[in-house]
Amino acid sequence: MKRKLAAVATLATLGAAPAGAEAIHISTNGSNPATLGAQEYFVGHVVVNALFPATEFTHGTGGQVTFAPGARTAWHTHPAGQTLIVTSGTGWVEEEGKDRTEIKPGDVVWIPAGVKHWHGATETSGMTHIAISYMLDGKNVDWMEQVTPEQYRVSE
Repeated sequence: MKRKLAAVATLATLGAAPAGAEAIHISTNGSNPATLGAQEYFVGHVVVNALFPATEFTHGTGGQVTFAPGARTAWHTHPAGQTLIVTSGTGWVEEEGKDRTEIKPGDVVWIPAGVKHWHGATETSGMTHIAISYMLDGKNVDWMEQVTPEQYRVSE
């Protein structure tokens, strides 16, 4: 019986909200305006829907990014890494110096800190993903040069 009580006490302690935690907050769909991807960071038609900002608890930003066929990011890195969750379509992700990889709905892609890469739609299919980028010293991305058409069209 003492063991069960100890387990219940431990679960109650783990379930307690941390000091300073905020109440539940719901950002309703469409409450953040969508923006077009800036031409200095993207090629083609890209729509970015901000989902959530970094906080002292999450340390990450979230966005839903929709790429039209042929659209893609510029080369970039993330100082604390990035997670991509593909929700529709077919896309590619490529780490510099390696072959690109096809990504499809349900795929989860982890990109480690400092890894130069790009991601976007294939030439014939649009692609949408949720991007969660983690903050380090107030920054979540370092943008670089555009992916050239030759780099994008490398044969499979």
